[in-house]
Amino acid sequence: MAMLFASSVDDPAAWKAALAVHAPALEVRVWPDVGRAEDIDTALVWRPPPGMLAGLPGLRAIFSLGAGVDHVFADESLPDAPVVRLVDPALTRQMAEYAVLATLWRHRRMGAYRAFQARAEWRQLPASETAARRVGIMGLGEIGRACAEALSRLGFPVAGWRRSAGAVPGIACFHGADGLGPFLARSDILVCALPLTRETRNILDADLFARLPRGAYVVNAARGGCQDEEALLAAVDSGRLSGAWLDVCRTEPPPPSSPLWRHPRIVLTPHVAGQVLPETAAPGVAENLRRLRAGLPLRDVVDPARGY
Repeated sequence: MAMLFASSVDDPAAWKAALAVHAPALEVRVWPDVGRAEDIDTALVWRPPPGMLAGLPGLRAIFSLGAGVDHVFADESLPDAPVVRLVDPALTRQMAEYAVLATLWRHRRMGAYRAFQARAEWRQLPASETAARRVGIMGLGEIGRACAEALSRLGFPVAGWRRSAGAVPGIACFHGADGLGPFLARSDILVCALPLTRETRNILDADLFARLPRGAYVVNAARGGCQDEEALLAAVDSGRLSGAWLDVCRTEPPPPSSPLWRHPRIVLTPHVAGQVLPETAAPGVAENLRRLRAGLPLRDVVDPARGY
C-alpha cells in the first residue's frame, strides 16, 4: 500500500526523506502522480484539491499537514475515512514562542518605540508591571495550553477559555457561553488559538471586541476565518482596541489594497506562527501508520461533528 502526498506549500522531497527514516517500507506518491488509485490507503495533505480524496477507493486515513483540519473538511466530497490532525512538539513550541513574542511586543510597547525610531526620537515610556497585564487564551487544546503555560511562566496572569469545562494547572479556566463574558472582561491581551469551525467562524467580531477592556490588544495565530476583519479594523481605528497582531487573514495573502498591510497599529506576518518541520513531524505520522497497519486506534483523530 502507498501514501499520497498532496500540498502546494510543503516540500515533498523533504517529507519523503523524513518518512524514509521512520517508515522505510512506505511508498510515497506525490500528487498528481497517483499511479493506481487502488494502491493508496493513506493521504498526507494540505488543502487537497476538491474531489481528490474521493477518488481514492482504498483510503483508510487522511493525515493533515498542519494542526488545523478545516482545509480538509472544506471538501464537500470527503470520503468516510478518519481525519488525523498533526501533533508535533516542535510546532507546538513555535506557536508558544509566537504568542510570547506578540504579547511582549504589546506589553513592552515595541510598536511605539519603532515609531519613535522612525522619527529619530529618543523617548522613554513608563514601564508596565507584568503581573498587572492580564492575558486571555481562546482555545485550550494542545497549542493553547502551551501558549498559556509559556506566558504564565513569564509572570502574566493567564486565563483560558474553551468550549467545555476543563482544568489546566495554574491557569484560570472559563468555558462555554456563560464563561465567555467574564473571560473577555479580564483579558488585556487576547490570544486566539481556536480551530476554525462553524461555531468559531467570525468569533472575533464587534460584539466580542466590545466585551474586552477598552484598549485591549488582539493576537490571532489561529485561523483567518475566526476574525471579522472589518470589525477589527473599526475597533482599532476607534480606540476600542489598541492594536492587533495577525498571523492569519481571511484571504492569504490579503489583496494589495487591504489596510492590514499598512496600518500603523497592526502587525501582520505571513502565516508563520507555526511551520511544520518534516524531520520533527514525521515520527508522529509514522507512529500512526504503524498503528493503522496493526489495527490499533489512531492517535489525534478529529471528531467531524466538532471539527477538531
